[in-house]
Amino acid sequence: MKIEVLGTGCSKCITLEKVVKEAIAKSGKFVQLEKVEDIMKIMEYNVVSTPGLVIDGNVVSTGKVLSVDDVLEFMK
Repeated sequence: MKIEVLGTGCSKCITLEKVVKEAIAKSGKFVQLEKVEDIMKIMEYNVVSTPGLVIDGNVVSTGKVLSVDDVLEFMK
Protein backbone atom coordinates (compact mmCIF):
# COMPACT_ATOMS: atom_id res chain seq x y z
CA MET A 1 0.00 0.00 0.00
CA LYS A 2 1.23 3.47 -0.87
CA ILE A 3 -0.08 6.57 0.88
CA GLU A 4 0.75 10.08 -0.26
CA VAL A 5 0.10 13.23 1.76
CA LEU A 6 -0.23 16.17 -0.61
CA GLY A 7 0.63 19.61 0.70
CA THR A 8 3.10 22.45 0.48
CA GLY A 9 3.98 22.56 4.16
CA CYS A 10 1.04 24.37 5.78
CA SER A 11 0.07 23.49 9.35
CA LYS A 12 -2.88 21.35 8.19
CA CYS A 13 -0.58 19.39 5.89
CA ILE A 14 1.91 18.75 8.69
CA THR A 15 -0.90 17.68 11.03
CA LEU A 16 -2.36 15.28 8.46
CA GLU A 17 1.06 13.71 7.94
CA LYS A 18 1.33 13.07 11.72
CA VAL A 19 -2.18 11.59 11.79
CA VAL A 20 -1.36 9.29 8.87
CA LYS A 21 1.85 8.11 10.57
CA GLU A 22 -0.14 7.30 13.72
CA ALA A 23 -2.77 5.42 11.67
CA ILE A 24 -0.05 3.41 9.92
CA ALA A 25 1.46 2.47 13.28
CA LYS A 26 -1.95 1.37 14.59
CA SER A 27 -2.77 -0.62 11.46
CA GLY A 28 0.33 -2.80 11.63
CA LYS A 29 0.40 -2.85 7.82
CA PHE A 30 3.42 -2.29 5.64
CA VAL A 31 2.83 1.09 4.05
CA GLN A 32 5.00 3.27 1.86
CA LEU A 33 4.41 6.87 2.97
CA GLU A 34 5.39 9.80 0.77
CA LYS A 35 5.00 13.53 1.43
CA VAL A 36 4.36 15.34 -1.87
CA GLU A 37 5.17 19.06 -1.74
CA ASP A 38 5.74 19.71 -5.46
CA ILE A 39 2.77 21.82 -6.61
CA MET A 40 2.94 20.33 -10.13
CA LYS A 41 2.64 16.78 -8.77
CA ILE A 42 -0.24 17.87 -6.52
CA MET A 43 -1.99 19.37 -9.54
CA GLU A 44 -1.61 16.08 -11.42
CA TYR A 45 -4.12 14.65 -8.92
CA ASN A 46 -6.50 17.58 -9.62
CA VAL A 47 -6.26 18.58 -5.96
CA VAL A 48 -6.90 22.30 -5.51
CA SER A 49 -7.32 22.32 -1.73
CA THR A 50 -4.61 20.86 0.48
CA PRO A 51 -3.96 18.77 2.42
CA GLY A 52 -4.78 15.87 0.18
CA LEU A 53 -4.63 12.18 0.93
CA VAL A 54 -3.96 9.64 -1.82
CA ILE A 55 -4.07 5.89 -1.22
CA ASP A 56 -2.79 3.60 -3.96
CA GLY A 57 -3.23 6.35 -6.55
CA ASN A 58 -6.79 7.31 -5.54
CA VAL A 59 -7.53 10.70 -3.98
CA VAL A 60 -9.62 9.94 -0.88
CA SER A 61 -9.66 13.33 0.85
CA THR A 62 -8.85 16.97 0.15
CA GLY A 63 -8.90 20.19 2.13
CA LYS A 64 -9.22 18.81 5.63
CA VAL A 65 -7.36 17.14 8.46
CA LEU A 66 -8.71 13.66 9.07
CA SER A 67 -8.81 11.73 12.34
CA VAL A 68 -6.74 8.59 12.86
CA ASP A 69 -9.96 6.55 12.63
CA ASP A 70 -10.85 8.20 9.31
CA VAL A 71 -7.47 7.29 7.85
CA LEU A 72 -7.76 3.72 9.14
CA GLU A 73 -11.14 3.41 7.38
CA PHE A 74 -9.60 4.55 4.10
CA MET A 75 -6.79 2.02 4.55
CA LYS A 76 -9.20 -0.95 4.65
